Amino acid sequence: MAFDWFKRKAKNITTSTDEKKDVPKGLWHQTPSGKVVEHDELKRNNYVSPEDGFHVRIGSAEFFDILFDGGKFTELDANVESIDILNFKDTKPYKDRLKEVKAKTKLTDSIRNAVGTVKGTEMVVSCMDFAFIGGSLGSVMGEKIRRAVDYCIEHKLPYMIICQSGGARMQEATYSLMQLAKVQAKLAQLSEAGLLYIAYLCDPTFGGITASFAMTADIIMAEPGALIGFAGPRVIRETIGRDLPEGFQTSEFLQEKGFVDFIVKRTEIQDTVAKTVNLLAVKA
Repeated sequence: MAFDWFKRKAKNITTSTDEKKDVPKGLWHQTPSGKVVEHDELKRNNYVSPEDGFHVRIGSAEFFDILFDGGKFTELDANVESIDILNFKDTKPYKDRLKEVKAKTKLTDSIRNAVGTVKGTEMVVSCMDFAFIGGSLGSVMGEKIRRAVDYCIEHKLPYMIICQSGGARMQEATYSLMQLAKVQAKLAQLSEAGLLYIAYLCDPTFGGITASFAMTADIIMAEPGALIGFAGPRVIRETIGRDLPEGFQTSEFLQEKGFVDFIVKRTEIQDTVAKTVNLLAVKA
């Protein structure tokens, strides 16, 4: 009969629904270029895709494991937590938002302080967690950086901040903006003490973080391809009414313009930080 070509001559091998098995989530990671990488391989390579060099966004737990010798460190100021100073409410009360994100991330705020050795040299590292309200700067971040700097001055240790943030935390309003001056004042004391300050800018680093302490370090390093700026490209484009240069706000663009000293792959960050500290840090 007509249209016989639409009929299958033989049945395909089929599998019953009960026998089908889902692939567990987290076994594979797909990069923006479409490359698929097995999770364990990604972890062994410091969460950098060996296929295309893409740096997967990670948090403080992974960074501390990468930086500190043997992944061993002592966390400082772990008991400092955010509170709802202003009884702020947007789409939901700030206190509810904090409760939810703490339960989801198992973090107390958007930054953690740790002290440990990097290739045998003791130093303090503060690392932001973008998963906690976009790594936003609030009163706790400002206070934790202050305490980290005081610890460095007391023990004569070099200091490093790993930045990944969308900027100021809107839910804390002026209290958030006050932290910019507070942190800069403490970093000035660190400089007066002759101690080294390194900033490592990751994707993304924006807003008040970029406008202040991310760009005032003695040595500014950045991950390849990281987006770094104050306002986002869409806002700038709409404001000035013209197209932006290719690669605008990438770490490579900023290095070309003199805002970043080094582009450092995550696979090389421990060695690079250790060499920088050994060359420039004041020996106790």
